[in-house]
Amino acid sequence: QVQLVESGGGAVQAGGSLRLSCVASGPTVSTTTWSTYSLGWFRQGLGKEREGVAAVDSDGRTTYADSVKGRFAISKDSAKNTLYLQLNSLKPEDTAMYYCAASVLSISPDLNPVFFTYWGQGTPITVSS
Repeated sequence: QVQLVESGGGAVQAGGSLRLSCVASGPTVSTTTWSTYSLGWFRQGLGKEREGVAAVDSDGRTTYADSVKGRFAISKDSAKNTLYLQLNSLKPEDTAMYYCAASVLSISPDLNPVFFTYWGQGTPITVSS
């Protein structure tokens, strides 16, 4: 089992920045196993479906949703079992609950939530205009 805990969400004005963190823990989590996971950030706005925002695979390759390219950056620190999402130039449409997720599959970075096994509880972001 893997537990994921997100933090760093909050309320910000349009144009502002936030940095989300996601820390993994559990009896099967180690620096080695965390480095082999594909990881991702997803979000779900009120009344909307969950959508992929950014993902990184075990080799460090990344992919982003078109709506966040050039504004968001995903990174990971395998030594700390932590995943990050830097969010810059935030827009009101970025308002959502943000979730981190981990996949035990050896996949290229993918934004499809069906490939992800473990999910955090989410951290909310509200962007005001």
